[in-house]
Amino acid sequence: MNTLANQIDAEVKEAHQWVEPLLAEVGKVVIGQKKLVHRLLTGLLCNGHVLLEGVPGLAKTLTVRTLAGCIRTGFQRLQFTPDLLPADLVGTLIYNPRDGEFTTKLGPIFSNLILADEINRAPAKVQSALLEAMQERQVTISDTTYPLPDPFLVLATQNPIEQEGTYQLPEAQLDRFMLKVHVGYPTREEERGILEAMATSAPRLGVQEVVSAEQVIAARQTVNSVYVDDRIKDYIVDIVWATRDPAAYKLKLDGMIRYGASPRATIYLTLASKAHAFIAGRGYVTPQDVKSIGLDVLRHRIGVSYEAEAESVTSESIVESIFAGLPVP
Repeated sequence: MNTLANQIDAEVKEAHQWVEPLLAEVGKVVIGQKKLVHRLLTGLLCNGHVLLEGVPGLAKTLTVRTLAGCIRTGFQRLQFTPDLLPADLVGTLIYNPRDGEFTTKLGPIFSNLILADEINRAPAKVQSALLEAMQERQVTISDTTYPLPDPFLVLATQNPIEQEGTYQLPEAQLDRFMLKVHVGYPTREEERGILEAMATSAPRLGVQEVVSAEQVIAARQTVNSVYVDDRIKDYIVDIVWATRDPAAYKLKLDGMIRYGASPRATIYLTLASKAHAFIAGRGYVTPQDVKSIGLDVLRHRIGVSYEAEAESVTSESIVESIFAGLPVP
């Protein structure tokens, strides 16, 4: 086992070489928000979509755009609005009266990194079209199915405070997002740095490409090989099971949970923990990796009851109670 662990460690150190230059390049434009950048990178390494939630002006769109600029790959920004149609997203058939035939015009979703800005402003039909793209990584136009390029990643943003003209994301679509990240305010020192860098009519927002799509895809294979001990696997399963049956783990959450996390949460929590270890330059997962990434994996997969809402208990506080109550291996 030691030989295998050393081999995985060596593979991680070799494949990890582009991570620090990428973080440094993003840091030239985005001041602070290190957790946000790490979570976007986690989604990239795990081939999992990321939902960013925060009030306006916290650099959500800027961070995604900057990260895309550091990777040698395709990028499309889609501004979601209530009048958006599925054809505006995936494409449509165009009739040519000269020869009487239909030709397919592919939509902007046929790119690698998709910034779905204000995703909760899109109506149900657009959400359904996006759901197929996110889950199956393909798009159906008329009777033909087209595969999306690899890598394909949806990085979506939504504003939690404005409800006018918005459509709540269905649970099925929320579950397709690997991570839901709450973007908070910067620290006072970081905001002072933002003032110095951005308080001008022409801020410098250019970055250099430091990694290729092929390197990211190769790094995913290394992430898959990151070692997870059996005790860590049991810990992950216990965490997810505790969201469904907290009483079995002697957690005082009776009547607080309407529904718990699905098996997809178990898969994503394991994958995200591996990516967290990879970003740290390690070839093995620790319990701290699981606890660090767990809230972002689970917060949108737990439904709280009406009793919990009445007592101001949120899914985040439930996850924190589970982590506090379960023994760490």
